[in-house]
Amino acid sequence: MLRFQGWEVEVEGEPKLVILDTRTRRWRSERSPKRPSGLMDWEALSELQQQILGATSVVIVSPAPMFGVKLIETIQRLFTLAGRPLLVDAENWMAHRGAASVMLNIFRHSRSPGHYVILSGDVHYSFAYDIHLRQRREGPRIWQVTSSGIKNAFPDTLLDWLDRLNRWLYAPRSPLNWLTQRRRMVIKPRDPDRAKAGERLWNGAGIGLVELDDQGRPSDIRHLDARGFDVVFPLPAAPGD
Repeated sequence: MLRFQGWEVEVEGEPKLVILDTRTRRWRSERSPKRPSGLMDWEALSELQQQILGATSVVIVSPAPMFGVKLIETIQRLFTLAGRPLLVDAENWMAHRGAASVMLNIFRHSRSPGHYVILSGDVHYSFAYDIHLRQRREGPRIWQVTSSGIKNAFPDTLLDWLDRLNRWLYAPRSPLNWLTQRRRMVIKPRDPDRAKAGERLWNGAGIGLVELDDQGRPSDIRHLDARGFDVVFPLPAAPGD
């Protein structure tokens, strides 16, 4: 059982569904075993690319968001450099440069699916992003939808400050965006309809609900909050970063 590889799942259809195995096929750091590993190794990512090339649209289930909150990922990186990655659970796609580069190149492939919907959790808050490649009108459209968790939530005050600082530090025209590996992408956050002061991160236990149209694009994104109400993520109005 410990040696078994093949926990990923592929379901044919329109759109194609691919559930990733981000536990047993990791890309280990060559610098130090204490550094975060890539959530999938080069071989697993190459197999993923072959699975989806030529598809019109695809739904990818990635336990951790492929496109997360930049400030939180930066904090995780700083704790990793200080030798304390476990204090901030520094497991994200951008933590390992090799895995992140291969993953981003998959989206830029000429035969890449036209529509990607990435469903994630694992971070104890919820958000939704609309993403497309810079300088490519016909490039793929990507939606990152994260809803987490069913029981746990983030400390309210801490998440509020992280959300606010992230909006300030990584505003659309901030030069800090060009220091990230996602600088070739335009990321437009969707503000939850119950946000009171421009929040982009929703804090509350619950589960996500995404409805897709006949082309595999999200027609409705919402978080079914455990407190008894729905949080809708409408189309973004603000310019991207």
